[in-house]
Amino acid sequence: MKFATLKSGHPDGRLVVVSRDLSRAADAGAIAPSLREAVERWDEVRAPLQALYDALNAGTAQDAFDFDPAACAAPLPRTWQWCDASAFLNHGRLMERAFNTEPIPDFDTIPVMYQGGSDDFLGPRDDVPLPDESLGIDFEGEFGVITGPVPMGTGAAAALEQVLLLVQINDWSLRKLGPREMKTGFGFFQCKPSTSFAPVAVTPDELGGAWADGRVKLDLHVQWNGAWFGHPNGAEMNYSFGELIAHAARTRRLSAGTVIGSGTVSNESRAAGSACIAERRVIEIIDHGEPRTDFMKFGDRVWMAAQDGQGNTPFGAIDQRVVRAPAAD
Repeated sequence: MKFATLKSGHPDGRLVVVSRDLSRAADAGAIAPSLREAVERWDEVRAPLQALYDALNAGTAQDAFDFDPAACAAPLPRTWQWCDASAFLNHGRLMERAFNTEPIPDFDTIPVMYQGGSDDFLGPRDDVPLPDESLGIDFEGEFGVITGPVPMGTGAAAALEQVLLLVQINDWSLRKLGPREMKTGFGFFQCKPSTSFAPVAVTPDELGGAWADGRVKLDLHVQWNGAWFGHPNGAEMNYSFGELIAHAARTRRLSAGTVIGSGTVSNESRAAGSACIAERRVIEIIDHGEPRTDFMKFGDRVWMAAQDGQGNTPFGAIDQRVVRAPAAD
């Protein structure tokens, strides 16, 4: 199944099912008014949602309408918990090499994860308001999962069974604020503004063989101001989503609707490019002794879409512009 959330004036938006080809949609409000409620009642609503989805794809759903990604909020405009990992070790190792920093303890055996803000996710076409372009504005292309309830202490195999939906993410970063926050020992806060999502969340079966081993094995195509930036593949994720969920649930239970991110998609092959500016900059430091690519400026755009071998984009696309935030009163 494929789902999206239309902006409605309500903080959780309005749930719709979306056709497999992303061309049509049908209101799911009679089954569940929002995706947040749907994932909390998943066992109850899954079958009627599947029936509506099947009817939509067959062309028999009543009151179906053209799907417009520009009308979408994030699939979950807000949720109980958002935890982001750094599951592509190539990305972290490049950072260590460029800046000659000490390796992260147990990086190869224990996932790195932080807890971000989950109260204000951005939709796929929303402008991204930020206070100052000197803060090192950067995009980060990722994949993520939305879970059902996960008991504390759940192992990786059982945790993977609690993946209800897959999502595509742009986890915005303000790079100039990150180093100080990491040195405090408390981790990211101001350097992580609101996170953006592609318009469509999909059940794992929608990806066929591209969902395997707890990984989204698709190329994530990234363009910055219309120019190619990278197309790294999610298959090189060193920790599976099952392992990431289990890590998050080691000492706490996870509520239905928890979002777990993969961290920046990163491949060892330079030909794949990058999914964030910081990675390109550290490659430039390694190759040339200094970075040659600046961070984003107000008015810049970033476009991201995971694609399969036939050019299909199962999550739709993120297409956003960075703008100056309005001055506070």
